[in-house]
Amino acid sequence: MQQADFIIIGAGIAGASTGYWLAGHGRVLLLERESQPGYHSTGRSAALYTAAYGTPQVRALTLASRAFFDHPPAGFAEHPLLSPRGEMTVDLNGDPEELQRQYQSAKACVPEVELLSAEQACARLPVLRRDKVHGALYDPSASDIDTDALHQGYLRGIRRQQGEVHSDCEVQQLRRDADGLWQVQTSRGSFSAPVLINAAGAWADKIAELAGAQPLGLQPKRRAAFIFAGPEGIDSQAWPMLVSLDESFYMKPDAGMLLGSPANADPVEPHDVQAEELDIAMGIYQIEEATTLSIRRPTRTWAGLRSFVADGDLVAGFDPQVPGLFWVAAQGGYGIQTSPAMGQASAALVRGEDLPEALKGFGLNAAMLSPRRLQG
Repeated sequence: MQQADFIIIGAGIAGASTGYWLAGHGRVLLLERESQPGYHSTGRSAALYTAAYGTPQVRALTLASRAFFDHPPAGFAEHPLLSPRGEMTVDLNGDPEELQRQYQSAKACVPEVELLSAEQACARLPVLRRDKVHGALYDPSASDIDTDALHQGYLRGIRRQQGEVHSDCEVQQLRRDADGLWQVQTSRGSFSAPVLINAAGAWADKIAELAGAQPLGLQPKRRAAFIFAGPEGIDSQAWPMLVSLDESFYMKPDAGMLLGSPANADPVEPHDVQAEELDIAMGIYQIEEATTLSIRRPTRTWAGLRSFVADGDLVAGFDPQVPGLFWVAAQGGYGIQTSPAMGQASAALVRGEDLPEALKGFGLNAAMLSPRRLQG
């Protein structure tokens, strides 16, 4: 029986970031069912930092995370966590009202956002079909996130503070004993701690049920993506990320190639999700309709899970009914870009403290993160 102060189920970005900020306050054990942390969602993300999208809570968490991305602690990563990218949202359907609405919404959080004419949009991304473009938004502050460096930095930080990360460690049974300790039976032995942190991603509701808690109503959604070669003789690596205003596709440079997606969000049960051929075909069709690119055959395809609760916000807080059970869930595709703020917030709340002042300065509070809003 291994004993700890905090047991975290799930070593994706939610569990790793929470453990990183908890590790200096007690012994952390991170339990991961898969052979490698971040297998299902963290490792399959397009990973762009932008505060121009999401609910007000998501945008506040994203803005509150920027300082960490720009200035991580010494030794956290060998290279910068962010690199300039830019992001262009293009109106391909002639919907000026929606373009203006999204512009005003984005401008409120990201003052640098620009409204572009069709000509300006095509000048920034020459492969756009001029006859298809009606206008665009451009966010120059959007940046690529080095997801692996970020995730590994969190995990290293846990280990440096004598925490442990256990892979191939599937939770089989959860029980809270008379002394208020969680007894966790896994495929690799037993663990015990007074606080159990549920960061199991798409499986968080399943873990909650094992712990005797009410589920939050998490809905995992499948999103497909693919890698393809850029046009010959053209350097595409400085292109901004391209997103359609109606969210029917996106495309961005990725390690010398291009990454595309139909931006689908298909409700599924939690599982090791794979890309559907129809989704990939739809993504290719949308990109070829909007641009002069010809995509012969993707070099790689995959899909990932993005998990949401009803209000679209992220969740961090103790369960209202089950003592010692803490939720970090419902990342909804924003988990990587919000992880510095979510990790700090979760670690503070786990310890019974208020949110750090730096986070409250962005309008964040414990109530807007709490699972109580979903469980009544």
